[in-house]
Amino acid sequence: MTQAQSMPNAALLLAHAEYYRAFASRDLQAMMDLWAAEDISCVHPGWPVLVGRSAVIVSYRDIFLNPQQGIIEARQERVLISAIDARVFCVEEVSGALLMATNWFALQESRWRLIHHQASPLVVDPSRASSSKPAASFH
Repeated sequence: MTQAQSMPNAALLLAHAEYYRAFASRDLQAMMDLWAAEDISCVHPGWPVLVGRSAVIVSYRDIFLNPQQGIIEARQERVLISAIDARVFCVEEVSGALLMATNWFALQESRWRLIHHQASPLVVDPSRASSSKPAASFH
């Protein structure tokens, strides 16, 4: 990878890290600054799809107000990037539970902005799995 190719990856991974910092610090303003102004969606584990900025931001406000909300950490990031959008797939660990997350970003005004977040429970920790096949399939 050339330096020119790594620049978008670096900016994308910085935006991705900012999402998890905002979540960990329960910083609603920082979270709001990361999301695009329109055409956004989110699926928290066990929740229905949330569409629109107001619904998404209110969901984070409510999560941040929950005193039982566990600490969230991201690891094993994998990037899929194009000229105008990018996805970062990662494993989230929340209070010992593992989730597979997709954070989808759009390049808007030279900045990566979140347009979709989705997380769901993992059956097998991919770092410890002996094969790429999951233990069970829900589809």
